[in-house]
Amino acid sequence: MIELTRRATFSASHYYWNEAWPAEKNEQVFGRCANRNGHGHNYTLEVTVAGQPDPVTGFVVDLKWLKDVMEREVLAAYDHRHLNLEVAEFAATVPTTENIAIAAWKRLEPVIESAGGARLSRVRIYETPEIFAEYRGEA
Repeated sequence: MIELTRRATFSASHYYWNEAWPAEKNEQVFGRCANRNGHGHNYTLEVTVAGQPDPVTGFVVDLKWLKDVMEREVLAAYDHRHLNLEVAEFAATVPTTENIAIAAWKRLEPVIESAGGARLSRVRIYETPEIFAEYRGEA
């Protein structure tokens, strides 16, 4: 089994806010990230697929195909967007790095799995070079 990772970047803004809480609790829990005007990040998305290399091509998946899938399923929806206001997954979910990784997985997994030959192994989202979340699907 080989794992192959492709990386892409996108820029997006967000804020942390739980509608079920009063403003004071949101500010206490989320601090500056509770500012409803939002703030932005230059995120890095890493998508890892796993499988056996094709005996003819040597590919686990075609990297151009994987790039196109990442662009169509994630980047087109998230890049230069205010995640809270413009992306359906985050209308009722706080767009933390953790939740962005899970949402990206849910967008990518059906497409990658339906292509056959490889499976989605990992989605990693870097919010900053020092902070990232990694999701490997349901346990």
